[in-house]
Amino acid sequence: MSSTSPMLEPGALGALEVPNRIIRAATSESMAGPDGEVTDELVALHEALARGGVGVAFMGHMYCEERGRYSRTQTAIHSDETIPGLRRITDAVHRQGGRIFAQVAHAGSQSPLATIEPLAPSPVANVMTGRPVAEATEAEIATTIEAFAAAAGRAAEAGFDGVHIHGANGYLISEFRSPLANRRSDEWGGSAEARERFGVAVVRAVREALPPSLPVTMKLGFEDQVDEPGGLEVDDAVAGAGLLVEAGLDGIEVSSNLMSNYISSSIRPYVAVDRRRALADGLVHRIFKGPQPEAYFLPFARALRQRVETRIILVGGLRRTETMSAILEDGDADFISMARPLIREPDLVRKLEAGRTGLVECVSCNMCQMHENVHGLRCWRKPKWRIVPHAVHRLSGRLGHMPKLEES
Repeated sequence: MSSTSPMLEPGALGALEVPNRIIRAATSESMAGPDGEVTDELVALHEALARGGVGVAFMGHMYCEERGRYSRTQTAIHSDETIPGLRRITDAVHRQGGRIFAQVAHAGSQSPLATIEPLAPSPVANVMTGRPVAEATEAEIATTIEAFAAAAGRAAEAGFDGVHIHGANGYLISEFRSPLANRRSDEWGGSAEARERFGVAVVRAVREALPPSLPVTMKLGFEDQVDEPGGLEVDDAVAGAGLLVEAGLDGIEVSSNLMSNYISSSIRPYVAVDRRRALADGLVHRIFKGPQPEAYFLPFARALRQRVETRIILVGGLRRTETMSAILEDGDADFISMARPLIREPDLVRKLEAGRTGLVECVSCNMCQMHENVHGLRCWRKPKWRIVPHAVHRLSGRLGHMPKLEES
């Protein structure tokens, strides 16, 4: 690939200069210790991504308070005690010349952990887990906004190059933005603008907790992808994105909002896998089926571009260099964000610099996601022998795509 490829051109997020337009999208690493502490395995993962040349890596979602924890293997940023461990990650990344953002999150009612009382805007059972919840009080809302800000301050102290707020995929900010999950009639709900107030307050608090040199970005949901009518729609989501940018965002990564099915909404399988790629990877069941479409969140990015001035980060099924280059050249996005391809090829950017073109190796089989919260993040197709232990684990019945709702 030519050095003039738009993917390899430098860019900027706020005051941060970025050497290329390729971002490692956040995905759960499932590598933390029992108290959310950083492990050697987690440090090694992010050091490899930095060595592989990604412009910026977004950490997997880290819980900003214990009540917002999603899983037992999730990394913590909820107390000052986490700072030394997190600095191990940033030091390793910076040794390789890389950049990394802390993704700060709160699971809201989507947490399946029985040991915590989930937080939600309204007493509406979670769309994915069915877990019943109570309505958050004013005091609880204020505490949670402060938790986001405190976590951002810890990220700065730990040496992160920016903060990426999780406002998508059914977590707490998504719930406040959705008319299905937010039935409030006070200042935090009752209208499209009021439903954005929680996210706006979080962005402002995070921005104030950081020095001007550190950018703030957000993964933002643009549509509720559930069976029930009356959910968040793109027009309202774009208007809300404008308010969030005014509050201090330097960039937005487009995604889905509430989801009844994580796979069909955000990690769609077999993207761009044609017959040749299916044969090469032993995907017998895909040989006579066509490839699933790429760039499935591109309509959201285009809608955002038309109405809001901000850096746009496109994630969601980007698999061909031709597709990625065209998106950047057309101005539909400023950065390309990938998760699954960089699990299989952490050195993908170095390969692009050396002239690699065409389809990435990842076949979007989602085997990596099946092991979430059971094993640390890895590709189970490379090396090929890993398919055998994957099959054993799957037959054991331990694997899934999200933690199962625990019993009290």
